[in-house]
Amino acid sequence: MTAIAVQAHRLLGQRRPHRSFFESFIRTLIIVCAALAMVLSSISICDGHWLLAEGRLFGLWHFCTSSNQTGPHCLRDLSEARVPGLAVGMVLARSVGALAVVAAIFGLELLMVSQVCEDLHSRRKWALGCVLLFVSFALSAAGLLSFVILLRSQVTLTGFTLMFWCQFTASFLLFLNAISGLHINSISRPWGPLSEC
Repeated sequence: MTAIAVQAHRLLGQRRPHRSFFESFIRTLIIVCAALAMVLSSISICDGHWLLAEGRLFGLWHFCTSSNQTGPHCLRDLSEARVPGLAVGMVLARSVGALAVVAAIFGLELLMVSQVCEDLHSRRKWALGCVLLFVSFALSAAGLLSFVILLRSQVTLTGFTLMFWCQFTASFLLFLNAISGLHINSISRPWGPLSEC
């Protein structure tokens, strides 16, 4: 009985390819960076205050004015900012930003599942997760670009807030992780049939 168990274990060991430490480390790093990008993007979208220009704070959800006497006064009606198309444009910017976070969540989940439950479809799950990260990058970049285009007359490099740069960094990380994930999937060895989770 012991000999049968040893032979079965040896056969299963031959079927399971050993991934290098470097590959496992890179895949783990991609997952961690994708999670960081998702958190940064979520915080940035929820806060939404992205541009400070001439005492006015422009955001995805609010428009604020400030003075020395009264302090900040915020309005949800973005048409009060007197910027053409701002109210409608911000709906688009925050919608694609929120969709970017959703796509990143599903992409990250697929990446993690492909590593925890290794089977014949793990490489496909990993590739699909990377594609979703790329979709998230595209949506996030579209939101950033639409915000900058809407407020192009107000934009200065020093006027962008920390939340804007958080979203910019998140977009960059999503792009970098998507490309890196697809690349490492293409150069690594195929995973053999493993036990199901």
